[in-house]
Amino acid sequence: MPKRTPSIPKGLPTREQILDFIATSDTPAGKREIARAFGLTAQDKILLKALLKDMADEGLIDSAPGRAFHKMGGVPKVTVLRVMDVDDGGNIWTVPERWDADTPAPKLRVRERKNGSLGIGDRVLARTEEAGQGWIAIPMKVLPRGEQLVLGVLRQEPGGMWLQGVEKKERSEFAVSDAGGAQAGDLVLAEKAGRPPRITVRVTQVLGDPFAPRSFSLIAIHKLGIPDVFSGETLDEAVRVARQPLGDDREDLRHLPIVAIDPADARDHDDAVWAMPDDDPANDGGWQAIVAIADVSFYVRPGSSLDREARRRGNSVYFPDRVVPMLPESLSAEMCSLKQGVDRAALVCHLRIGKDGTLKSWRFTRAVVRIAANLAYEDAQAMMDGIKPPPFRGGVGVGQSSRTEFSARHGPTPNPSPEGEGLQDGSGVNPILAALLPLWDCWRALNTAREARAPLDLDLPERRVVLDEMGRILSVAPRERLDAHKLIEDYMIAANVAAAKALEAKKAPVMYRVHEQPSREKIVALKEYLKTFGIEFALGQVIQPRTFNHILAKVAEDDMRPQIMEQVLRTQTQAYYAPVNLGHFGLALGSYGHFTSPIRRYADLLVHRSLVAAYKLGDGGLTEGETAGMERIGQSISQFERRAMEAERDTIDRYVAAFLSERVGEVLETRITGVTNFGFFATVEGIGGDGLMPVRDIGGEYFRFDEASRTLTGEQSGTVYASGQKLPLRLAEANPVSGALRFEMVEGRGAAPGRETRDRKPGKPAGRVLKRRGRPANIKHQGKKR
Repeated sequence: MPKRTPSIPKGLPTREQILDFIATSDTPAGKREIARAFGLTAQDKILLKALLKDMADEGLIDSAPGRAFHKMGGVPKVTVLRVMDVDDGGNIWTVPERWDADTPAPKLRVRERKNGSLGIGDRVLARTEEAGQGWIAIPMKVLPRGEQLVLGVLRQEPGGMWLQGVEKKERSEFAVSDAGGAQAGDLVLAEKAGRPPRITVRVTQVLGDPFAPRSFSLIAIHKLGIPDVFSGETLDEAVRVARQPLGDDREDLRHLPIVAIDPADARDHDDAVWAMPDDDPANDGGWQAIVAIADVSFYVRPGSSLDREARRRGNSVYFPDRVVPMLPESLSAEMCSLKQGVDRAALVCHLRIGKDGTLKSWRFTRAVVRIAANLAYEDAQAMMDGIKPPPFRGGVGVGQSSRTEFSARHGPTPNPSPEGEGLQDGSGVNPILAALLPLWDCWRALNTAREARAPLDLDLPERRVVLDEMGRILSVAPRERLDAHKLIEDYMIAANVAAAKALEAKKAPVMYRVHEQPSREKIVALKEYLKTFGIEFALGQVIQPRTFNHILAKVAEDDMRPQIMEQVLRTQTQAYYAPVNLGHFGLALGSYGHFTSPIRRYADLLVHRSLVAAYKLGDGGLTEGETAGMERIGQSISQFERRAMEAERDTIDRYVAAFLSERVGEVLETRITGVTNFGFFATVEGIGGDGLMPVRDIGGEYFRFDEASRTLTGEQSGTVYASGQKLPLRLAEANPVSGALRFEMVEGRGAAPGRETRDRKPGKPAGRVLKRRGRPANIKHQGKKR
């Protein structure tokens, strides 16, 4: 029984007092323990029950089995854990068997070594304790074994059926004890059972043909546990709220030619823009602009089923063949999507922009808008360039429409005059073009301010997978970067800055998008790396984004630029969401919060709610519970964002491997993307996909690995392999299920192009021999201990 602290006053405790008691109690704290600790009367206990329910609805607490409470996102004092990993050091890692919180389940390390016999899938009843930023578990009792799911492909062998995991790093294969009707070649979910080395699996679900179109995203969804099915309650609620009237207290902006410019294959449209010259003499030469964003907070209210599901997902996840939306499609693709010619609810950012591109003022209103046009980036760019759109090629994600289709949607396409001046045709200026012209002029001012701010400028092309109507791959290529992309990006940045500053002015909560400057350790590592190229980098200077831009400006050789750019990227920290403002280093901005994509990011929905509450714009504002839980929510949605990025990246890799699987045996032009002590990774130029070139297959000589320069150097030949180098390699394997590629050297190829071996001094020992001469994997290693 917890001892009552003398400082606790009698009467109903506050939320903070309850949370503090739950966190500091030595035993599980249920309603009875809380009532006893605070000396509550029978009447107070009724009020306590209601208060605890409110705290649960607000996401502050959750209940464990036995009705004990713990902080939401935390772990119960006593709970059932499942062993999910035993690392090389013998540490046993567990996760809670039951986890209903919005955040990913935490890993707990088993503290007592005497339980080292525990294996993957074992279940234990354990006491838990917070330790620093993590948790530890003290087992109390080993429970009957459970299982662990593994995703893989079945293979038939003479001795039985085997399961190969889909992970790139998965080396193990598992004997199948029960195929459950699945056939060889099927993609399945299976449960592990037994202890090493006799782990077997039992198939629990057949997912189909792993090589079939649209299977690659399904692999990522199941592998990472991305929620992809909405409950009936959530779907019904979405349909119900979508029918509600927009209300009469909205600013009417339907007369303005606001346009939405998105990818041609966009599944939703949550932002649209408009601009015109400012007639205010105080802003001479400046602009008025509007960034209209879907008013998701009007439909998705705090504590609703829609809200709980959106927070559990954190963001939408986009694949080449599908989207796993944060909100049901009746909202994300319909009522909250800013579609041409229909009335939509919007939260609007009104901006005044100076002729130098700086933000002069801003205000936010709830409005009704009627979008004049939904344009693809390519179409908008074509109009501004005065050329007709390219011919339609067909397929998901292609996006260029024919001239006839374009004119049918948007009116006559403007043609340049013979002199190259003006953009008119026989029927006059296209009304959509008339809306685009001031948008582009205002953007040029915003772009001027961007250049003066000098954000981090890394030209890293995005891969674009183009599919046909059946989901088959048509092409894989870098996505073209147009001025139309930059235009929308700069308007969105301006609105995000305005939202953060508007909330700061009201001292209201902000979910900031935080990007901290690189750590000194990474800066020192970059300095050592640049030294191998003869580029000096002073450690004493103030590090700004322009610092890295200046480094890249010094790189004249095209072959060197990608590898240095990659190293600069690795020097940066990972952005995240938090209610504490630490600035956005990469964008060179002091205050930055995501406001422009509430259909697909929960962080933006929170910013909308805070604006609604702070500026008294109606219902759907931020609640006290959300305000109190901003830090926890920020941590969880940051984790979900990283999960989505991993899923999208892995799926693209699988599509690339499938696309290249028909070219196995061919010699391809590649570029080295990373060098390690066991070989180097390379990507196919213009297509992507990382593959390993094992050092054991490079040649018969020893290779010395230098950690500072990240290079492999041949002892006899002096051949150097370094990131960024181009070289032909033979594609030996392309595995669409794992997304892995493997390369082979081309016979008779000379020394790798790249840096001279000038850093190697005659007579200097090359390093420690890790493999005996004559063995296939001949390597030497120099530098830090690994």
